[in-house]
Amino acid sequence: MILRRVARPLLASIFIFGGIGALRDAQGHAKAAEPFLTDSFDKLEGVIPEGLPRDPVTLVRIDAGVKIGAGLALATGKAPRLASLLLLGSLVPTTLAAHRFWEIKDPAERQQQQIQFIKNASLGGGLLLAAADTGGKPSLGWRARRAAKKAGKAAERVGKRAEKALPN
Repeated sequence: MILRRVARPLLASIFIFGGIGALRDAQGHAKAAEPFLTDSFDKLEGVIPEGLPRDPVTLVRIDAGVKIGAGLALATGKAPRLASLLLLGSLVPTTLAAHRFWEIKDPAERQQQQIQFIKNASLGGGLLLAAADTGGKPSLGWRARRAAKKAGKAAERVGKRAEKALPN
């Protein structure tokens, strides 16, 4: 459908662009994310596996790679539902790290960050819609229920045939 061919690249474009920007200035993005990351790692001590990188620059680069890769996948229609979920998973911590408007005292800056926070929440809504979009095909849940129903009917038929074949 033409709508998906237009909407997916439009939705993906901000993630691809943002990922490229984060790679170009990983240090700057890491500096902005560091308070959030430190706070998160402190709160989740013992829950986060030891092997997970904790260096903000590394995490920014990983996040940028996810944004670029999943953004390109969404834009080209390759595994768009998975790509949307990956982008959503990347968007949440990015938003919480970069747009903490509730901590800002200056009214103008606070309002600007609040707008960016709401914009990202809106993008999250678009990603949820994209993740749920089956492209006009039945969902996996529907297909599983249908297959189970068919299997049940087939088993019932086999059972009836077996009853008829048994001697009285």
